Amino acid sequence: MKDKSTNLFYVLGVFFVANALLAEFMGVKIFSLEKLLGFEPINLSFFGESNLSFNLTAGVLLWPVVFVMTDIINEYFGRKGVKFMSFTAAALIGYAFLMMLFAIKLNPADFWMERETIYGILNMDLAFNTIFGQGLWIIIGSLVAFLIGQLVDVYVFHFLRSFTGSSKIWLRATGSTFVSQFIDSFVVLIIAFYFGAGWSLSLVLAIGVVNYIYKFVIAALLTPVLYVLHFFIDRYLGKELAHNMIEEAARESKT
Repeated sequence: MKDKSTNLFYVLGVFFVANALLAEFMGVKIFSLEKLLGFEPINLSFFGESNLSFNLTAGVLLWPVVFVMTDIINEYFGRKGVKFMSFTAAALIGYAFLMMLFAIKLNPADFWMERETIYGILNMDLAFNTIFGQGLWIIIGSLVAFLIGQLVDVYVFHFLRSFTGSSKIWLRATGSTFVSQFIDSFVVLIIAFYFGAGWSLSLVLAIGVVNYIYKFVIAALLTPVLYVLHFFIDRYLGKELAHNMIEEAARESKT
């Protein structure tokens, strides 16, 4: 625990994995971004599909934290660090879904089955199964999109770093996020809803564009957070250790 680089990797990894897991399970709720901000729904049109608005999964509230953690891990621990955390998170997400499927199959206790609410009698078992029983295609799409997005982020990040060097953190961080989230936005929808649910390609692409607009804006707004985290991490590590770790991560990622 006296090794500062190990402590940093542990803390970043915990936040990375925890937010990835929570985002997956929160994703079953769809909310209106416009209503959250106090606006009327915006009617957008793409690919011949109209009346599109920012109806997003609740998971998008936490995915930005994953994006930031990815860039910070990339900066200090390189390609291997991001790959390790990405595959760890994917494995734990898969494990969590299997355990949730097991829980869904359990026979409910009689006294727990019904809950009286202001809206009437609620079937707790049905509600639990409906909320957490995501379809197999959605699970597959989500995991595949997550892994592809993370791996693309790694390579784009270090590709941009080969031009910027240690300067212009904003360019390699936001640039890699812009590219990786563009791919992520469409991969999950194509697998889960085009192949899994039989949605039309135009509808899938239109919703993908709306989702990406949100992710693009959030990634840009989070750029100052990267500088704040860099400042505190460099203070914790010390300038010499921070510099050595960043340079080592860059060299390792070239091989």
